Amino acid sequence: MHGHKRVLVTGGTGFLGSFLCERLLREGNDVLCVDNYYTGSRENVLHLLDDPRFEVLRHDITFPLYVEVDEIYNLACPASPVHYQHDPVQTVKTNVHGAINMLGLAKRTKAKIFQASTSEVYGDPAVHPQPEEYRGSVNPIGPRACYDEGKRCAETLFFDYHRQYGVEIRVARIFNTYGPRMQTNDGRVVSNFIVQALRNEPITIFGNGTQTRSFCYVDDLIEGFIRLMGAPAGVTGPINLGNPGEFQVRELAEMVIEMTGSKSSIVYNPLPIDDPTQRKPDISRATQDLGWQPTVNLREGLEKTIAYFEWKLSGAGKSMAGAQALRTGYAHLPTPAVGLPVQEAAAIRP
Repeated sequence: MHGHKRVLVTGGTGFLGSFLCERLLREGNDVLCVDNYYTGSRENVLHLLDDPRFEVLRHDITFPLYVEVDEIYNLACPASPVHYQHDPVQTVKTNVHGAINMLGLAKRTKAKIFQASTSEVYGDPAVHPQPEEYRGSVNPIGPRACYDEGKRCAETLFFDYHRQYGVEIRVARIFNTYGPRMQTNDGRVVSNFIVQALRNEPITIFGNGTQTRSFCYVDDLIEGFIRLMGAPAGVTGPINLGNPGEFQVRELAEMVIEMTGSKSSIVYNPLPIDDPTQRKPDISRATQDLGWQPTVNLREGLEKTIAYFEWKLSGAGKSMAGAQALRTGYAHLPTPAVGLPVQEAAAIRP
């Protein structure tokens, strides 16, 4: 996978996109980061701006984009219910029109294209753990459908472009991922619990807390992206990428309280409509085809994520000094920036 390529990353200033841009630059590629900043932030890539191989373009992929690239990673779409339900029509457009535009670009340039799909294509699953062969149980008219069905339609488009036009595709189904650069108000369970615990506010659990999730640290997920994109042409996916360690939501809340030393109590609210009761990836295909499996356990990943949010909430996140310091040094780091020691984590802007 190493070598000089022109790589487009849509959603490149977001949580996952910014770490992907960082990794691609380390491998010697030219990176065009495209984002409309709906949920992404330019601050996530401030430390990359001085690299002559990195370029940022404000653009909404629901409109065509005319550039010359060798590879495309399509990550553009709000991924948390708070954001994708805020403007559900735009969410569908981003998934469907955006996929059509990026696939059209890949067709024209003969670029290999990666789709960041989601475990939400399985809906509230009747099969556990979820293998790629499972077709899911999704409510097509519910409040989550703009995201769930949008991603399912995007997968359809990817495979039709592959069959009809010979476009080389890769499709990854991403399970819950967490780490530094998550937003403090994005509504995801890990960031919600950490922020509430650090503020000693009640930790809000929806339902009775027995619903399960599997949490993958961002380092591991980005490694999966790179391996899937670098796999032989016959490995199109879809491939589950996630950590098969399964935890009840209540267990996560208790762990966060313990690790932060918080005085927070736990409160319970009604479960949202169509919220899945269980999530656990079957990663047999990723292990077999990519030689991939996660290496960061939940407690280790939470330590790094808690350290980030401590820094962010302390007000230090408003200083530009950390991002400026990392600008000249990121390319020489032996590991991804998310693996930095806690004292260096302040160099990572949210």
